Amino acid sequence: MDSSRARAPPPSPPQEDIREGKIYGNVFAELESIDLPLGTTLRSVYDDQPNAHKRFMEKLDARIRNHDREIEKMCNFHHQGFVDAITELLKVRADAEKLMGQVTDTNRRLQDAGREVTAQTEEVIRCRIQQRNMTTTVEKLQLCIPVLEMYSKLKEQLESKRYYAALKTMEQLENIYIPRVSQYRFCQIMAETLPKLREEIKEISMSDLKDFLESIRKHSDKIGETAMRQAQQHRTFISAVQKQASLGCAKPLYSLNGRTTLQHNGLVAGDAAEEEEADDEVLTAQDLVDFSPVYRCLHIYTILGDRETFENYYRKQRKKQARLVLQPQSNMHETVEGYRKYFNQIVGFFVVEDHILHATQGLVTRAFTDELWNMALSKIIAVLRTHSSYCNDPDLVLELKNLIVIFADTLQGYGFSVNRLFDLLFEIRDQYNETLLKKWALVFREIFEQDNYSPIPVENEEEYKSVVSRFPFHDAEIEKQPFPKKLPMSQSVPQIYIQVKEFIYASLKFSESLHRSSTEIDDMLRKSANLLLTRTLSGCLQNLIKKPHIGLTELVQIIINTTHLEQACKYLEDFITNITNVSPETIHTTRLYGLSTFKDARHAAEGEIYTKLNQKIDEFIQLADYEWGMAESDGRASGYLMDLINFLRSTFQVFTHLPGKVAQTACMSACKHLATSLMQMLLDTELKQISMGAIQQFNLDVIQCECE
Repeated sequence: MDSSRARAPPPSPPQEDIREGKIYGNVFAELESIDLPLGTTLRSVYDDQPNAHKRFMEKLDARIRNHDREIEKMCNFHHQGFVDAITELLKVRADAEKLMGQVTDTNRRLQDAGREVTAQTEEVIRCRIQQRNMTTTVEKLQLCIPVLEMYSKLKEQLESKRYYAALKTMEQLENIYIPRVSQYRFCQIMAETLPKLREEIKEISMSDLKDFLESIRKHSDKIGETAMRQAQQHRTFISAVQKQASLGCAKPLYSLNGRTTLQHNGLVAGDAAEEEEADDEVLTAQDLVDFSPVYRCLHIYTILGDRETFENYYRKQRKKQARLVLQPQSNMHETVEGYRKYFNQIVGFFVVEDHILHATQGLVTRAFTDELWNMALSKIIAVLRTHSSYCNDPDLVLELKNLIVIFADTLQGYGFSVNRLFDLLFEIRDQYNETLLKKWALVFREIFEQDNYSPIPVENEEEYKSVVSRFPFHDAEIEKQPFPKKLPMSQSVPQIYIQVKEFIYASLKFSESLHRSSTEIDDMLRKSANLLLTRTLSGCLQNLIKKPHIGLTELVQIIINTTHLEQACKYLEDFITNITNVSPETIHTTRLYGLSTFKDARHAAEGEIYTKLNQKIDEFIQLADYEWGMAESDGRASGYLMDLINFLRSTFQVFTHLPGKVAQTACMSACKHLATSLMQMLLDTELKQISMGAIQQFNLDVIQCECE
C-alpha cells in the first residue's frame, strides 16, 4: 500500500494530445446535443487533418466505454431497490386480480341495473333534442310567417290592382322582413322576384295611363260640351241679373232648385230647355272621367324614384294629343256643329289639364299649361281665320261668334288668357259686317224690284197708323186730309227703314258679349250703319236709277223717297242711342252719313231725270217731218210738237211733287234742250233751202212752245 502511494505520478500527456482531446470533447458534446445538426459537426471532424477519421473513431470508442462504465455504476447503485419493487409488485398482483374480479362483477351488476336507465335517458335526450328542434323551428317559423303573410298580401294586392299598396308592401318586405330571414333560400328567391314585380307594376300602370289618355281623348268632346254649357248658363244668369238690375221693375222668380229667372211684361228669361238643363246635376271633369290611373301611375313612379320619366312621358303625350285636337275637319266651316265640336274638344283638353294641374303635385305646371295654351291659341286663331273666311252666311258667322265668346269665357274661367280671341272677334266682326252688307244688298234689291213707285194709299186710320208705326212720318197737312188719302212716299220707304233697323239689330247681336263699353258698341253700330247707308243702300239706289226700265215717274218717286229717308236718319240715330244708352252729345260719337248718301242718290236721280227727259224730247223731235218746200203753213202747230207738249205737260204735273228747285231745273233743262234741238234742225247742213211756208210753220211751232 505504501509502495503504491509512493509510486511516481504518470507522465503528463503531451500538449498536442491535450488540444486534440479538447477538440474531440467539443465534437462529442455537439453530437450528444439534440439541437445541433450532425452534418456540420462530422464535416469539421473530417476536414481538420489527415487520419482524422481513425482518431475520431478511437476517441468515439473510448467515449462509449466511459459511458458504459457510468451506466454500469448506475445500475449497480439502484439494483437492490429495483428488486424490492418487483417483490412488492408481485404481492400486489394477487390483490389486484381479486379487486379486478370484484370491479368486473360490480360493473356487470351496474350495467345490468343501468341499462334501463340508459334507455330511458336516451329517450329523454331524444325528446329533449326534438323539443329543442321544435322550439327552434317555431322560432324560425315565427320569423318566416310574417314574411310569407306579407308576400301573400302582396299577391292579393297585385291581383286586386292595388299597385300603390303593393309597392309599400314590397318596401316593407325588403327593408324589414326579408333581412330577418335572408339565410333561407325561399327568401332569396323572393328578394329576386321583387324587382321583377316592380317592373311589372310599372308596365301595368303605364298601360293604364295609356288607356286613360285614350279615354280622355274620346271624352274631351263631352267634357268640353259640359263645361261650355255651364259657362253659357252662368253667362245667361249674369246677363239676366244685370237686366233685372237695369230694369228695376222686374220681379225675380226663384225656382225650387235655386235658379233665378226674370219675369218682365209677361216674358220669362230662359226657355223650357234651359230649365231642364238647370235641373240636371252639375257635372265636372272628374264625374265624366276616372282620373285614378293618373294618380296611381304618378304615385307608383314616385315611389320607384322615376317620377321625372313619368312626367316627361305624360307631357310629351299630351302635347301630341293637343296637336291632334287642334286639327280641324276640312268641312268645319260648313255648319256650326263643326265649330262646336272643335271647340268642345279643345275645352275638354284644357279642362282635363287644369284638373291635373290642381289635383297633382307638379305633374304639370302652370308654365307647361300656359305654353300649351299659347301654342293652341295661335293654332286656333289661324284655323278660325281660315275657316271663317269661307263663310258667307251671317247667321252662321253670328253663331260662330257666340261659340267663340262661350269658348273664351269657359277657358277664362279656368285661368287662361283669351284676349287674343276677342281681338280675333273684331276681325270676324268685319267679315260679319261684310256678309250682312251682302245679305242686305239682296234685301234692298228685292224691295226696289217689288216697289210700284207710287204713293202709299191709306183707306182708314188703322192703315195710316200701321204705316207711321213702321216709319216716322209726320205731315200736318196730310194728317188733316180725310180718308182715303195718299202718303207721298212709296212702299219701299218704310220697308227700307225697317230693314236698316234690322241691320242695326243684327250688328248689335255680334257686338254683344264682347266685353266692350257701351260707347265702343255705339261707335261700332254707327260705323256699321254708315257702311250700310253709304255703300250698300247707296249702291243699290245708284243701280236702280241706272236701270233702263225706270222711267221719269219712278225717278220722281225715288227722289221723294230719298227725301223722306234722309229726314228719317235722325230717328235712326235716336234708335241707336236708345239701344246703347250712349248720349248723342258724346264727343267721339260717330254721326250717320245718311244725309250725304241720300243727297247723292237724289242728285243722281235728278240727273237721270234730265237725261231721260231730253231723250224723250229727242224721240219726239225725230218724229218731226217738216216739208221745207211747202208753199204755205198749215195754220196750226205740228202734230209731233203738240204730242211733245202734251207729254211735257203731264210730266211737269208729276214734277209738282218734287222740290221747287228740282222741278224748275227740269223744266228749264227740257225747254233749253227743245230750243237747241229746234235750232239744230234749222241749221242742219243737209238742209239746202227753206220755203216761206215752211218758215211760217216752224214759227207757229215755236210760238206754240212759247205759249205753253
